[in-house]
Amino acid sequence: MNAAAWLKRATKSALSFGEAPRIESPLQRFWSDFSESRLALIGLMLLTMIILIAIFAPLISPQNPYDLSQLDIMDSKLAPGEKSGAGHTHLLGTDDQGRDMLSAIFYGLRISLGVGIASTVFALAIGLFFGMIAAYFSGWVDTLIMRVVDIQLSFPAILIALILLAVLGQGADKIIVALITVQWAYYARTVRASALVEKQKEYIEAAKVLALSKTRILFCHMLPNCLPPLIVVATVQVAHAIALESTLSFLGLGLPITEPSLGLLISNGFTYLMSGKYWISFYPGLALLLTIMSINLVADQLRDVLNPRLKK
Repeated sequence: MNAAAWLKRATKSALSFGEAPRIESPLQRFWSDFSESRLALIGLMLLTMIILIAIFAPLISPQNPYDLSQLDIMDSKLAPGEKSGAGHTHLLGTDDQGRDMLSAIFYGLRISLGVGIASTVFALAIGLFFGMIAAYFSGWVDTLIMRVVDIQLSFPAILIALILLAVLGQGADKIIVALITVQWAYYARTVRASALVEKQKEYIEAAKVLALSKTRILFCHMLPNCLPPLIVVATVQVAHAIALESTLSFLGLGLPITEPSLGLLISNGFTYLMSGKYWISFYPGLALLLTIMSINLVADQLRDVLNPRLKK
């Protein structure tokens, strides 16, 4: 500790001498630890802004990009700042269908975030259930569940998703099913590892001595103590799900062209990059980058806060 830090701590101790110690609630302590990182705060503010844009997209968008009656093919591929035939200024230009890029990005964020969060929540619930069951009952139950998990994790996630979408077809619900199938194994393995540690602790033995039901032990005693690593994994997996959905949409296996997500918007402008019409792909790609980056910044700080071993 340097002299300046020692003097600051000594001054703070002297000022607080004789005062009753202030007791922080768990939420206040969590926020205090989380706000130590400026990058995490920037990521949280950016993510909050992106979520608000996605929620209120119909209210703040200059155009409804899903309404074909509002599109004019004569306004296609307008550069940023140009005016359409009707006199509307398109701040980020238009795509090859005449869609306002700013509006399309707002609606694309809505789809990408919705698909990512929905698939993560359902995959988390499924993985949580099977992971807890595997850890608590052990034996052949654990072996069976973990072998299924190992088999699934041995295949690339993009390959499984491509096969499922080739069979199921296009649509937001089809993408969510594919992403749930891809993700649940990560949660099952994570929660099993945490539950195996908690299973050996004294409070679980005490619960068994008190003849509490297995369901109560699993979900009322073990589960709360297994949540911290799951929260971190779930946050990271939201970003992974958004990136995977964008990849599938870029390949043409995601949503239909009438309901473009960020990946499909990038794909629509990919063929025009060499002709100088960069904005059709660049701005959706930038929105996707900022979304994934903000989620990862928040997840990185959550990992440090929720895992005491990583605290410096």
